[in-house]
Amino acid sequence: MSLPIWIYFVIAGIVISAFMAVKTAKEDRDQEMEWIEKEGEEYIERMKEEKERRKQLG
Repeated sequence: MSLPIWIYFVIAGIVISAFMAVKTAKEDRDQEMEWIEKEGEEYIERMKEEKERRKQLG
């Protein structure tokens, strides 16, 4: 029994959509991790500056 051609297009669309969803989720996760690392570095730098300031005052 042969399936209509549109069924193959629908299946291909589902596969492509799933692939793009996984790819986008990975990119978002990577971008979020990069942002978290950047913010962490800025926080650590502020803490070092505050420690130095307190050393100079005390």
